[in-house]
Amino acid sequence: MPVLDTAALLHWPVERIAGGIAAHSQLAELERLSPERAMLVESIEMEWMSIGTGDAEDAARRTGDLPRLSEVDLEVLALAMATGQCLFTDDYSLQNVCRSLNHPFEAVSNRPSKKQWAWELRCIGCRATKQADSKDAQECRICGSPMEVKRARR
Repeated sequence: MPVLDTAALLHWPVERIAGGIAAHSQLAELERLSPERAMLVESIEMEWMSIGTGDAEDAARRTGDLPRLSEVDLEVLALAMATGQCLFTDDYSLQNVCRSLNHPFEAVSNRPSKKQWAWELRCIGCRATKQADSKDAQECRICGSPMEVKRARR
């Protein structure tokens, strides 16, 4: 039983979704994006689960993807990690975290990511960097300018 990201719930045929695993929080996201599709997906035989996101947040923090992931993304990732099942997602940040964990993932309709990336916070003023380990907006400790999430230079 694969873990399905919202992209799969939105775009896959009903037959392919049936039997999949999804997070309860995805229903609200589906209703916001497509109320008709949400009603259809709710009628399908699926396993709806809720789980704590602590391990998923830790994994996303290590890669620097945490600021780029929503609470729904983190719950979907936590489900995949807890069940050990393949995660179907087009979200490159989720794919990046899965790759860092050697967790199986497949793309829904886009091409899968090709490489592992690391992210950092970079000051728009003085260009100082620090680990992207929080979802909170941050200011540079050196000059006070805002910091943005950027791909880490290697």
